[in-house]
Formats: sequence, structure tokens, C-alpha cells
Amino acid sequence: MKTKILIGIDLGSSSLKALALEAVSGRTLALSRMPLQHHRLPGGGCELGAPAIRAALSTVLRDVAHQLGPRVGEVRAIGCTGHGAGLYALDASNELVGGRAVASTDQRADARASSLARHCGPQLRADVGCQPWPGQPTVIAAELLGADAVRSGTVRRLMFAKDYLGFLLTGEIATDASDASTAGLISVATGSWSPMAFAASGIADLSPQAFGPLLPSGEVIGTLLPAEATAHGLPAGIPVAMGAIDLLASMTAIRAQERGRAVVVLGTWCVNAVIGPVMEPRPDVAAVVHFGPRDQRLYMENSPSSMANIAWLAGVLGLPDARAVVDLAMSVPLGAGGLRFLPFVNGGAGVTAGFVGLKSHHTRGDMARAVVDAVAALHARHTARLAVGGLPVAANTVLGGGASDARLVRLLAGLLGRPVERCADDETGARGAAIYAAMSQGIDTHPLRAPCDTVEPDAAQACAHADFNAAFNELIDTMSPVFGHLAGRPPSSTPTLPQTTCAPAQSAEVSP
Repeated sequence: MKTKILIGIDLGSSSLKALALEAVSGRTLALSRMPLQHHRLPGGGCELGAPAIRAALSTVLRDVAHQLGPRVGEVRAIGCTGHGAGLYALDASNELVGGRAVASTDQRADARASSLARHCGPQLRADVGCQPWPGQPTVIAAELLGADAVRSGTVRRLMFAKDYLGFLLTGEIATDASDASTAGLISVATGSWSPMAFAASGIADLSPQAFGPLLPSGEVIGTLLPAEATAHGLPAGIPVAMGAIDLLASMTAIRAQERGRAVVVLGTWCVNAVIGPVMEPRPDVAAVVHFGPRDQRLYMENSPSSMANIAWLAGVLGLPDARAVVDLAMSVPLGAGGLRFLPFVNGGAGVTAGFVGLKSHHTRGDMARAVVDAVAALHARHTARLAVGGLPVAANTVLGGGASDARLVRLLAGLLGRPVERCADDETGARGAAIYAAMSQGIDTHPLRAPCDTVEPDAAQACAHADFNAAFNELIDTMSPVFGHLAGRPPSSTPTLPQTTCAPAQSAEVSP
């Protein structure tokens, strides 16, 4: 009997990946990835052309098919995942409006999101689990396409990254709760579309029909179209399963929920999350996500940039990649001789990035160290916020591209004050998508779990890590009026940054 093969596709913030797994063993049979070149625009714009997405999808799938060779006929199902939010809007011809998608890190709608938060932020937070933020599809659409975009016919459908992949492969349009809820469009209490969120969008005639039906992850949405099969070198008719937002797909890949693991994602975004029971009152965290189960929620503390800060510095310093920045950073002791960095190169909620304490004796190495220290410290800060909310974050698994660098993970472990698990395989999102493909066919998913190992903190640096955390949190907390001043806001409307309760770094429950 032929062994079943599953394909997972992940449309991330910086690349598109496809992974083929052997169902029985979980072994990787084929892997392909292609970088995505985003266009940076004035005002914080970040767009990706439709031809680039289609070309990347065809390239990685054809590469996977080539690697599988004669076994390509054994592919049983495909699953898709992708980054959350952003704008994938289709026009009347079912093409992306303006020929491009907008990334979730786009900041052109920052002022609109801030205004919306002032007018109805508390009500929306109570209903959908988060405050308005600039990367939401409805907020971006209103800002870039206008309030009459739907009524005028400029926009026919809205979707998320993974759903756009599914649409390209099958011609079907649908989504799932994890993406819709993360985008602030689902009532956290009921798990259904929020009338309040659609009304607050300011887009006339916008309704849930724009996104298609809500389907459970692991349910078939359609089959691979003959034309797409030919273009991608795959057999026609392969079932394509509904996936989930990339964070949840990655958590599925490591069985985070079953093993009680909170996750830290060293990716483009600074993502920190844990799945826990429904809690009343709700924890005071950045977002509460209704991803499907009635008795569980996904709790998140995020900022728009994590490894994006390191990638930015690599470009500025002319270094080849993030690893080269970490190489340079590790030539300098923790603290970079007093130099500090505000790790917000992608903005968000009115904050901005910058060096603080820069003096003439500081070097490129100090700058690299300041950025790397700040990226790890911001994750520790967000994890502490989850802990303060009573959520189980004592056991952490590190995911994302940064997890492949043991030095960065060890620094994070030191700032958290405990050992951490890491999945050095950056394809957890695609692996999770393949697991949803397996679920759609009733295939046992246990062999598909991603491998992890443990990284210990440097015990000799425990006091230094605690001191650094305390100083970093104090700096971030006191910068709120400065951010407001830079944005031209009056003192009363300066952005309020998350307050973190500081405790010794050794604490298993709360990190500074």
C-alpha cells in the first residue's frame, strides 16, 4: 500500500514555504521556500504584488513536486496557513485590488486605528477581544480604499493570507475563526461574526459575506483545480483543507495545547501566546482569540516587530543576514555599554524605534548588541504580561526563524529566568498546515509533531539579566510621552504602553 503524503503551505511575512510530509513517519520528504520582496512605501506602507505571490506559489509547489518525483501521485491532501490580518481584497474580476496585497505590518492606518480606539475601543475590546490596530483588514481597507469601497464595487471580497492561497488553488472562498478573531471581527463570547466590528469599520455595506463562510480547521474547502495542478506540477483533484492563522498552525505542529506550552515566536512580529481556558473576567492582555473550541481561548501579547528589528539593522550595516547581526552582537557584553534600543521598527500604537544613550565610543557591535538585547527583552516583557493575567506561561517553546540561533534563544531563556524549549525548524507553520490536511482525511496526526530541544539559561548571568529587564521595562514605560510628542499628539492622548509587573528573573510565573 502506498504511503500517504501531505503538503503544507505557509504564506509568511517574509517568505512562502511548502513542505511535504510522510504521513506514517512524519518525515520531511520535500521542502521549498521563496523570499517575498515587499515594497516599502511612504507613511509605513508595506505591500506585496499579486504576481509575486502567484510566482512564489508555483515555484515552491513545482519544486516540491520535483523533489517527490514519482511519489507525487501519493499526495493525499494540502493545507494552507499564513500571516494574520493585512489586506487581501478581491475586485469584481476576482483579482487583488490594485494588483497587490497589504501586509499586516503596514502602518498607514495607524491614525485611523487610534481614532477608532478612542471612540469605541473599550466596547470593541469587550466584544471582539482586542483594541483596533492598524494591520486589521477592515481598518486598512477603509484607509486605503475608502468608505465606499464595497458599495462602489471596488471591493467584492476580503480574505486572509491563507484563504487567498486556498482561493488560488481551488477557486473557493472561505475562512476560519482563528484568522477572523485575530483580526477583531469575531465575538469572543459567541464565536460568530461581530455586528459591532463591521459597523465600526466605517465601510458601507461591508458584511461577513465578504469573507465567506467560517469553516473549522481541517475541513475540506475544495479540490485542486486542473489548471492549477498543471501549473504546479501536481495531480488535479487533491483535496485542499481549511487551515488556521500561522501562529495556531505552529502551535498545532508542536502540540502546544496538549503539552501546556506557551509560545514565543521570534519572527517578523513579536508574538507571544498561550492557549488556556475561558476566564472571567478576561485577562488584561493584548488579544483574546476565539479560535473554535467553546471552552478554550488563544491569549496573545504582541508587537509588530521582533526579528524585523534585526533584519533592519542587517540592511543598515550591510550585513548579509540576521545571523551576522547576532554574530556581531555577541562580540559585546550584555547591555552594550549602556546603549539601549527601542525595538519598534514596524511601529504600532504610535510607538517608534530608536537608539537611546548613543555616545561617540559606541561601535557597530554595541548597536547590534543593543538591538538583539531589546528583541529578547520585549518578548520577556510580553510573556510577563500574560503571566500577570494568570495565564500558564511557565513552560515556553520558542518558534520562528530566530529559534534556529541557539545564542538568541539562550539570551531569551536568561531574560525569562528559566529553560526554554525551541523548535529550530522554521517550518512549523507549514507543518501545522500539513496536519490540518491530515485531519481533513482522517489521518493520525501524532507522527507529524515537530521535534524540539531544550536550551538552558546562563546561570552566571542571572543577576545581570534581571537588572537588564528592570532597566528595559523602565525605559519602555517612560517613553510613552515621548512617542506621543513625536506623533504630534497632546499629552492627554499619548499612547499607553503595556505595564509590566517586575519580579526577579528567577520567578517561574512572572518575568520582568
